[in-house]
This record gives sequence, structure tokens and C-alpha cells, in this order.
Amino acid sequence: MRAIPGSLMLRLTRLVVGDQSLHKQLLLWLVLPQLVLWMAAAFVTYNVAARYANRAIDASLLQATRALARQVKPIGNGLFIDFPRAAQDIIEADPDDRVYYMVSTPPGQFILGSKKLPPPALIGPPRLGEPYFYDGLIDDRMPIRVAALYVAYGDSKTRQLMLVQIARGRARRDELARSILGDTVLPLSGLILLMTMIVWAGIRAGLAPLARMRALVEDRAPNDLAPLRIDDSPQELRSLSRALNDLLAAVHESVAAQRRFVNDAAHQLRTPLAGLKSQTELALGENVDPAQQQRLERVHESAVRSAHLVNQLLSLARAEPESALAQHSSRVDLRELAREVTAEWVPKALQAAIDLGLDEAGDDAPPVTVQGHPLLIREALQNLIDNAIRYAGASSEVTVGVRREGSYGIVQVTDTGPGIPPDLHRAVFERFVRATHEGSGCGLGLAIVKSIAERHAGQVTLSGMTPHGLQVRIALPLAR
Repeated sequence: MRAIPGSLMLRLTRLVVGDQSLHKQLLLWLVLPQLVLWMAAAFVTYNVAARYANRAIDASLLQATRALARQVKPIGNGLFIDFPRAAQDIIEADPDDRVYYMVSTPPGQFILGSKKLPPPALIGPPRLGEPYFYDGLIDDRMPIRVAALYVAYGDSKTRQLMLVQIARGRARRDELARSILGDTVLPLSGLILLMTMIVWAGIRAGLAPLARMRALVEDRAPNDLAPLRIDDSPQELRSLSRALNDLLAAVHESVAAQRRFVNDAAHQLRTPLAGLKSQTELALGENVDPAQQQRLERVHESAVRSAHLVNQLLSLARAEPESALAQHSSRVDLRELAREVTAEWVPKALQAAIDLGLDEAGDDAPPVTVQGHPLLIREALQNLIDNAIRYAGASSEVTVGVRREGSYGIVQVTDTGPGIPPDLHRAVFERFVRATHEGSGCGLGLAIVKSIAERHAGQVTLSGMTPHGLQVRIALPLAR
């Protein structure tokens, strides 16, 4: 087993991490080194276990080698071998962990035992009485552990060397090493798992401020450019929030400058457009030339439409967050407000041959009260009635109604006109989008209504009527 190089681990981490979340990236960067260390620890543990197992086996082999050497005694010019058959049967009894022995006189004269044991690799003359331990193979396939001992016998004139070898299979040694490895690696694996869980919990706790910051950004309205407030976050996140706040401030300043320009331009255009409208009305009353009369009527229509556009732009500017927050917020009774606004628009409805009415709930009906800006809510209702009168067509009916639905107060304006195709129900809330080219509208009425509803944490929806017609509903949270 070899350790993984740092560059390889870096490439492996990049390959595994890919485009994962920051939680997973940090976890992988912390877990992968732990896995590498775990494998290195397992490798070292196995080798240490094998070394200690070798020591135990070598000690038993050395003891057996010395005992066997004592059983071979010189007699005259020969050797007396005191090795009873019972002892031989005991040595060779275990077939799974067989013990091999061999007694020979170098350079290779076999005396006793197995002829297949490999001799020790000597460098220089053999050292008498000192054991040699080495690994080898028997029958060219079975790994064994061998202990060899050189002893001398005979007198000074006839002195000879005798090689005594005892070998044992490595199965028991490997089994012992694996047992030690298992007893070591299993607790280590549990510790790695426990550490991984602790690291995961620490990562989640450390990245919690980032999740809170994400929630702050996700919960914001698209036009909410107020600074992010995360004062209790880590230093790195505070630096990021400061950078974001600087960006939001720059965007806010740019949007505010554009809004001020539109507001100022609309204010500046109101007076000349009102004058142009008055002058064309006077000219229409005094003119007797039919051709010129037609041209004056077109100029008057353009002046009326331009004045309406300017008024709508001013209404839209008042509905923006900065303007809405600057106005006074109070409790508004939607029933009373609907009664007042409907009465104000009756003359214009009569002029357009439209039947405008209020769906009265009765004198004993409880008020439908919301918390908001009275002028803005009035502006939204006026835009709905104005749109209905403009586009419903002559002989149509327009009905204004107010009621409760759960925790919301509902204001709805229903007409029996041609309605709006369902595929345009979402598009008409965008600025300068019109569902029809008829009428003198400018495509800002429903955009203003939507902006005002969102400023009050409400919503506005469209729905078709049967057999034809349109119903616009504004849902605003009831006041507590």
C-alpha cells in the first residue's frame, strides 16, 4: 500500500467536488485527508503487526532449533540423532500450520528431515550459535518462515559444521497480523466516522451565517435595495456584506436618480399639457372650419392622453417604496373607501354609457379594515375603475365589491366587457403593456395597482367571467 501524493489527492478532490455545494466541498476536503491517513495507518498497522508476529514466531522457531540441535550428538566419526518418532509426529501434526525441519552438514549433505528447505543467504563465513531468520518458499508455492542455526561438532582436527533448520508456514503469522489489524482498524474507523459527523456539524454551524444571509437576500423584493444587516456574523461574511451593501447603495442611487428624473419630468409636463388641453378645448369651441376641427380634435385627444400618461407616471412614482414609506400609514376601511371612490366615478361612467354600481353588503356588515396608506389604496381602486370604464365598452356594467376572505380584505372590480385573454393575464401587469389597442390608456394602470398591492404585502389577480367580462381582485392583509 502506497500513500497518495498531494498533487494526486488535489486532482481527486477537484474531480469529486465538481460543482457541489460549499458544505460538501468543505466536507470532502476534510474527509479525504482523513481517508488517506486511515489507509496509511492501516498499512503501518499491518506491517507492525506482521513484525511483532514474526518476533513471536522467530522466538518459538529458535527454541525449537536449539532443542533439535541438542538432539544431534557426535559419536566418534559419526552423529547420534536422538529424535523419537513421537516428537516427529507432534511437529508434523497440524496440517494447516505445518512445521518443517532439516539437519544437514554443509555444503549440502542431508542428514535428517525435509530436503526442500532453502538455506540461508550468507555473507562471509557462518556465525556459529547465532540464529538466521528469513522467509522462503517450500515446493515453490508455500511461503514459510525459517530459523537456521550453525553448530560445530567434533574435535579440533575433525571439526565440522552442522546446519539445523526449523521452518513454519506463514498462515498463522498472516492470520495473527490480520487479527491485530482488524482489532486496530475497526475502532479507528469508528473514530473516523465520529470525527466526520463532528466535522459535518461544525461545518453546518460555521456556515449558518451564510445561510442566514442567503435567506435575507432570497426573501427580499426585487426593488428592495436596503442594506443587509448581519452584524453578528464572522469577519469574512461581514466583509462580503459590506461589499454587497456598497453595490446595493450604488444601484439604489442609480435607480433613485432615474426615478427622480421621471418624477420631475412628469411634474414639469403637467402644466404645459394642461394648458395645451385647455387651449384645444377653446379652439374647438370657436372653430367653424370642418377640416381644422378634425385636426384640433386629434390634438386634443393627444393632449388628453399625454396628460393621463403624466398622471399615471406620478401615481407610479408615489407607489414606489421610497415614496410609500414616507407617507403616513393608518387604518383604512375598504367598504367606506369603495363607497366614496365609486360615487366619485359615477359621472364619468354615465358619460361613457356604463352602469357603475357598488355591491353593498348591508349596514350591519362589519368593516373590512386594513393597515396601509389611504392615498395609495385609493389610487389603486381608482385605476381599476378607470380601466373598467375605458375598456368595458358602452352599455356594460361595472360592479365594485368588498368582502373578507380569511385574514385578507378583498376589493374587486367586475365588468361585463370583452375581458382580457388568459394568456395575457400576467403580461398586463408589466409597465406599458396593453391587452388591446382600443381606448386611450397607456399601459400603466395595472402596473400601478400591482406595485401598490405589493407595498402592502398583498397581491392582485385577474380572472375571466362567464360568458364574458373581467374581474380584478386586490387582496390586502387585514389590520390586527
